[in-house]
This record gives sequence, C-alpha cells and structure tokens, in this order.
Amino acid sequence: MSESGGTAHNQLQSIVQRIERLEEEKKALADDIRDVYAEAKAVGFDVKALRTVVKLRKQDAAERQEHEAILATYMVALGMVVDE
Repeated sequence: MSESGGTAHNQLQSIVQRIERLEEEKKALADDIRDVYAEAKAVGFDVKALRTVVKLRKQDAAERQEHEAILATYMVALGMVVDE
C-alpha cells in the first residue's frame, strides 16, 4: 500500500472509531435521559407533559408564541375552547 493510501486508511479508521465512540456515548446519554424520565414518573410527574416542556424550551420564544397562537386559533375553530 502506498504512503498516501496508508494515510487515507488511517484517517478512515480514525473517523470510524470516533463515530463508533460517539454513538456509544449517545446511547449512554439516551439511557440516562430515559432513567431521568422514569424517576420523574416515579415521583408523580407526567412524562408526556415533561417531554412537551423540554421540546418547548428548545424553541425560540417568538417561534413558540407563533405556534401557540396558531394552536389556539385551531382549537377555537374546532370548538375545543371558547374564544375569550
């Protein structure tokens, strides 16, 4: 194998190993998150509501307000809430 081929091989191997390590870390983090949700459920919190709160906190405030306004409009149109 030529020197450049060896270098490319080493780079590829390094990249694959880094990806594999990160995938393992991602799985460990996902397991930790699952455990925290299980803990929250065990002490009486609603996990579905917690997931929604976490999702909403990730959004930009303006984006969240726009989404909430559209949702409220749809709910009023469907008779799910009374227009205030």
